[in-house]
Amino acid sequence: MLKIKEVIVVEGRYDKNTVSQAVDATVIETAGFGIFSDTEKLALLKKLAEKRGLIILTDSDSAGFLIRGHLKGKLGNLPVKHAYIPDIEGREKRKRAQSKEGLLGVEGMSPQVIVDALLRAGATVSEDDAAADMPAPITKADLYAAGLSGAAGSAERRRRLLSDLGLPSRLSPNAMLEVLNAMYTRDEFLSLELS
Repeated sequence: MLKIKEVIVVEGRYDKNTVSQAVDATVIETAGFGIFSDTEKLALLKKLAEKRGLIILTDSDSAGFLIRGHLKGKLGNLPVKHAYIPDIEGREKRKRAQSKEGLLGVEGMSPQVIVDALLRAGATVSEDDAAADMPAPITKADLYAAGLSGAAGSAERRRRLLSDLGLPSRLSPNAMLEVLNAMYTRDEFLSLELS
């Protein structure tokens, strides 16, 4: 499985599931048009773009292009790449009818189509055997040891840390772990002032 350095931005949870089965990467959902009013998520995407770069992978229908255009305008000159899936007629297995435009979305693509789209976009890729050179990730045990999960007051400490880091305060411990691993090495995380 290919490991992608950039954070991949998709529309929804089914898209995230499909992409996560195709590549090893951090995948963030926009919640569809929810990104238009979610200033916290937009701020998060800006931070991730500055730190790791983004690849926007939306459906090839008009809604997908509207979301892509919105993100392109809001993210400005930050390092953002655009991956495009082909126009393939069909219906996703979980849906009763085709989409309005009759095209498969990201969730309906095969893993190879996803990989090809990301490679065409210029994704920074490393093979699994290069994972040995990767620094150790931040783990749930690290969050626990820092008092950010599983202890009295951990939710408040998490909210305070997220606020101090300029991240969305409503991130769950699992989502927070994913974002922290996208932005910091384990050593950088352990050196943070966690009050």
